Amino acid sequence: MNQLLAKLASRLVRAGSLSITDADGAVHRFGDGSGEPVHIVIHSRRAERAIAIDPMLAVPESYMEGELDFEQGDVLALLKLSYQNLEGAGAEAFVMKVGEGVRYLFRRLHQFNPAGRSKRNVARHYDLSGELYRIFLDEDMQYSCAYFPEPDTSLEEAQRAKKRHIAAKLALEPGQKVLDIGSGWGGLGLYLARQFDVDLLGVTLSEEQHAVSRKRAKKEKLDGKARFEIADYRALCGPFDRIVSVGMFEHVGINHYRTFFDKCAQLLSDDGVMLLHTIGRTSGPTVTNAFIRKHIFPGGYIPSLSEVIPAIEKSGLLITDIEVLRLHYAETLKNWRERFLANRDKVLEIYDERFARMWEFYLAGSEASFRWQDMVVFQIQLAKKRETLPLTRDYIGETEKRLAAPNGRKTFTDAAE
Repeated sequence: MNQLLAKLASRLVRAGSLSITDADGAVHRFGDGSGEPVHIVIHSRRAERAIAIDPMLAVPESYMEGELDFEQGDVLALLKLSYQNLEGAGAEAFVMKVGEGVRYLFRRLHQFNPAGRSKRNVARHYDLSGELYRIFLDEDMQYSCAYFPEPDTSLEEAQRAKKRHIAAKLALEPGQKVLDIGSGWGGLGLYLARQFDVDLLGVTLSEEQHAVSRKRAKKEKLDGKARFEIADYRALCGPFDRIVSVGMFEHVGINHYRTFFDKCAQLLSDDGVMLLHTIGRTSGPTVTNAFIRKHIFPGGYIPSLSEVIPAIEKSGLLITDIEVLRLHYAETLKNWRERFLANRDKVLEIYDERFARMWEFYLAGSEASFRWQDMVVFQIQLAKKRETLPLTRDYIGETEKRLAAPNGRKTFTDAAE
């Protein structure tokens, strides 16, 4: 076994049970033997060297290329073992993060997302076959964190609960103009148009998502109330009474936060309300995981609150509410990963083995980051005037209850009464 890799594994894995079969067929064991055993097989010396130098990138890439396999355990089990050993580690954690430190120096370059580049980055992920997403998403094609009122809530119901939760925070009234920035496959926009009788504009940079959204609106006979366009938010004109953005801010990039919130402030009416739903981190500023940036979300970045709030403050928008959703995305990703693996044969009918392995690592790695690292979801409610919303948060729960009832419908007027 590569000596640097052996040293790294022995210093990092102190608790748990990790076995590595190296390229020569020799088995090496690390840890105290406790917990769920994980046994990986590395098929080439090239992969050994790469993992020793930059494990955060080389482990998933080696798995993608078939140079790393599992004899026992799986991707999630390996990540759990790694992250739990990293907690409280000193020099060992430093070794794992050397590559990340170098990447930090170039993070603004990696996140440079002018309009043209943003569209290309979006296409890399969201213009994949719609059939791929139908394999593991819920029936409404919600590709963002669900909301689990109870641990045993199904994915379908959790996604419905997410839409109710967001709608309640928007404090909607019939006839309002609503902008959905990053409207996905149209599910949230159609829900708002249907339940609240608002005029909705959803914008996306994905050709695939745009086509599906328009088709859905026409099929549901909502195309008069819900319009979907391919447009960059920076090119829009307002005003809008409400703005919602779910799962899009992760693609903005730190260079463009001031532009994003300045534009939202410009687009929002004086009595307007905005709800931003984004993945965030509880720790300080860092870099995008190398594997995610290179293979899954080019140009993407997960911010800390300390990076977001200054841009909001300078825009003139007021923060009226912040909620942190902790393990909700871990549960969402668990459902996606299990459905993806259960239908892996269907994935292989669309793409190849390398793609299936890449996405398996992406889904497991994302779940692990919410379970054992610092990833959470922020829901940040914004307004221009402090008197726009009620004094307490009671209206949010009341709205959700009415929306959850059969044929439920709730408006802000009802909440204020």
